[in-house]
Amino acid sequence: MAKWTPKHEAPEPLEGPVVATITGGTIVWFVLFLAQLPFYGWYADHDRAWWVWTCLAGGGLGLIGVWYVRRRDAAIKRAAAGGAAPTAVPSSE
Repeated sequence: MAKWTPKHEAPEPLEGPVVATITGGTIVWFVLFLAQLPFYGWYADHDRAWWVWTCLAGGGLGLIGVWYVRRRDAAIKRAAAGGAAPTAVPSSE
C-alpha cells in the first residue's frame, strides 16, 4: 500500500474570538451543572448522576482552557508586536 501524501497544502488555522468562545462554553457547563444540581436525587435514582459530574468536570476543564487561551493570546500578541521574550540558553561553563 502506497503512503498517502496530500496533494495540496493545508489551509491556515482559523483564528477567531478564542477566549470568548472558551469562556462562553465554560459558563454554559457551569450553568448546566447548577441547573441539574436540584435534581441530583432523581439522577442518582436513575443511574444518571454522572451527567451532573460531567457538567462540573466540563466547567473545571473550561477554567483551565480559559487560562490557557488567555496566555496563548497574550503570547501571540507579544510576538506580533516584536516583543517576544528571548529564551534562556544554559551556558556550557
